[in-house]
This record gives sequence, structure tokens and C-alpha cells, in this order.
Amino acid sequence: MKPKSPMSLELYEILLDKGYSEQFSDLITKNLNTDFTAGRMIGYLSHYTSLPEEEVVDEMLSILSDRNRIMQKKEMEAANARWNEILRDGLGIEDDECEEQKR
Repeated sequence: MKPKSPMSLELYEILLDKGYSEQFSDLITKNLNTDFTAGRMIGYLSHYTSLPEEEVVDEMLSILSDRNRIMQKKEMEAANARWNEILRDGLGIEDDECEEQKR
């Protein structure tokens, strides 16, 4: 797992301040270890004074699911852009090369 981001460290402190255990706070921030995911959780927690651990875990899973969906979308967009380049420009093999490969 990659190291915790500055926002993830801030989330860790917020969780401790809200009364969650060090072990629980560490588990949440190990999974939400980017500024994007930690920021989403900080925003969620800012609306509540106290939540059961189960609800925090449920939100963490939702954030991770959203992140994975965004990453998949970006990968599909990149693949689609490459496919469009191939359709537009071809594979970069000249006709003479194709004839030689057929022989």
C-alpha cells in the first residue's frame, strides 16, 4: 500500500478527535490514502457529530467504489482514444510492408 497523503493524515486526526480508536482510524486511512479519497471522507464526516463505525466503513467502501469506477472510465477513454487513432491513421504499416509480410 502506498504511504498516506497529507489529507489522509488529516483524516486520521479527525477520526481520533471524533473518538474512534487508533486501530480503526488507521484502517480507514490506509484504505483512503489519497487526497481525493480522504477529502471525500472528511467532507462526509463534517456533516455529522458522531457516526457508528459501520456507517464510516460503508462510506469508505462507497468512496473506493466510486474511485474504481472513475479509474475504469479513464482507462476506457484512453483505450477508445487509441482505437480512434488506429482507425484514423492505421497501424503505421505501409502497404509495401504488408505485401512483404504476406509472402
